[in-house]
Amino acid sequence: MVDEIYKQTREKMQKTIDTIHKELGAVRTGKASAHLLDTVRVEAYGTTMPLNQVATVNTPEPRLLIVQAFDKTVVSEIVKAIQKADLGFNPIVEGAVLRIPVPPLNEERRKELVKHCKHVAEEGRVAVRNVRRDANDHLKREGKNHDISEDQEKQAHDKIQKMTDEFIKQIDDMVAKKEQEVMAV
Repeated sequence: MVDEIYKQTREKMQKTIDTIHKELGAVRTGKASAHLLDTVRVEAYGTTMPLNQVATVNTPEPRLLIVQAFDKTVVSEIVKAIQKADLGFNPIVEGAVLRIPVPPLNEERRKELVKHCKHVAEEGRVAVRNVRRDANDHLKREGKNHDISEDQEKQAHDKIQKMTDEFIKQIDDMVAKKEQEVMAV
């Protein structure tokens, strides 16, 4: 029973880490990355879908993104979606291909991005702590129902806390690394 709680807790915390990793990957650094457009959602074929379902994104140069639409009819919608995403990009249309120059970041924008990274990290830490709280509540219920002993409950709480500390450290490490990338000129 306790092992199942550990397993579920670890899985939930890992999902939080994966989400943070994805969000931080979409944060712009000094050079172009295909992940910069991960948050862009395009109105196409009567529905809203991620950009990667209507086009491919490549980075042939450090300061250039190339978006190749699968269907020429959605190019204008892709342009609108990129501009609406407020990423500071101005696409240049060449048929079914969009060339997106990635301007260098100024100091003020870098600081805003670092602040955003810290916010994402704090949300992640809160999510991990919520998972810990749920696991501890579950353990307390098991203890009250006498399904596990007090010693097992105490050991389980300690193990859950160690797991929480481990995942929070991963979040802190990811954010510190991303801050360095963003602030590097």
